[in-house]
Amino acid sequence: MKKKIIVIHGPNINLIGVRETGIYGKESFQSINEQISAKAAELGLDCSIYQSNHEGDLIDTIQQAREQFDGVIINAGAYTHYSYAIRDAIAAIKIPCVEVHCSNIHAREEFRHNSVIAPVCVGQIAGFGKYSYILALHAIKELI
Repeated sequence: MKKKIIVIHGPNINLIGVRETGIYGKESFQSINEQISAKAAELGLDCSIYQSNHEGDLIDTIQQAREQFDGVIINAGAYTHYSYAIRDAIAAIKIPCVEVHCSNIHAREEFRHNSVIAPVCVGQIAGFGKYSYILALHAIKELI
């Protein structure tokens, strides 16, 4: 039976390819999601993808993941830096969660250097653009 994972994109991730192209590139959000899905299938993973700009929706999706999925890959966007509610939701589900960022958050503005979700994730991958997701797929496959 295939292991099931969910990739969760937080606020403004849906604008990749449009916003701050010098940081995030010009490739579309849809194209990146298609590549995530293709790589997941290649790795033998059943992958769902979800995006929301709303903190409560992200929390609901994380909480539901504990009953539906074997692992989570999350790019919480700006919520990474201050959402203790998302942090607590990740801690509560007790399935592996990999934190992902397209940009190197540690090389950007100082407020982005801190991740409140990192301590409850099994690891963090940042700075490799869309390949951060691909690396996370390889990692989560080994963890579930």
